[in-house]
Amino acid sequence: MSVAICSLLWDAARHGKQAVKYDSDGYHLVRFPYGAGDESYDPWRMHDPAKGLTSPSKYPDARSGLIWPSHDGWGVLSAMVFWEPDAKATEFRSRYVRDPLNLSTGYDSTATTDSAPTRGGQYRTYLWQMFVHPGTPLGLKISARGVGDVKLRTPLIHAQFKLAIHTDVVTP
Repeated sequence: MSVAICSLLWDAARHGKQAVKYDSDGYHLVRFPYGAGDESYDPWRMHDPAKGLTSPSKYPDARSGLIWPSHDGWGVLSAMVFWEPDAKATEFRSRYVRDPLNLSTGYDSTATTDSAPTRGGQYRTYLWQMFVHPGTPLGLKISARGVGDVKLRTPLIHAQFKLAIHTDVVTP
């Protein structure tokens, strides 16, 4: 069975701060720098700045948060997100979204996770599986919420977003 992989990494210490800006859905689309290095891996060019519109994307614009699947197949999505400590936060959310920028098939969120804070920094990993298609980009969206569902701009420290596509899905 063949697997096509895209693995993205962003780290505040290496890439600078990432401003948390909430979209109309109440979530921030996590952005990732283009190019290899810093543990990022993308031989199938699924995180390609040329995809999505006629002009190239430039990190940290919204399109730098997208993975464009290279194949049809069974996608295993995984992510890791670290937030700075924030005493005002009462919950941390994440979700995977098909076409988060409405560039192809339309916004479709899936696998929303909601968790209470722990003492200190907030360190989370997420896993979800679903069918993926080349024309439909994927994104990782996050949110930190306070009392009364207030959206907080709690800074991120580190994020990773990965897609492994199993291309040889057996059918009966």
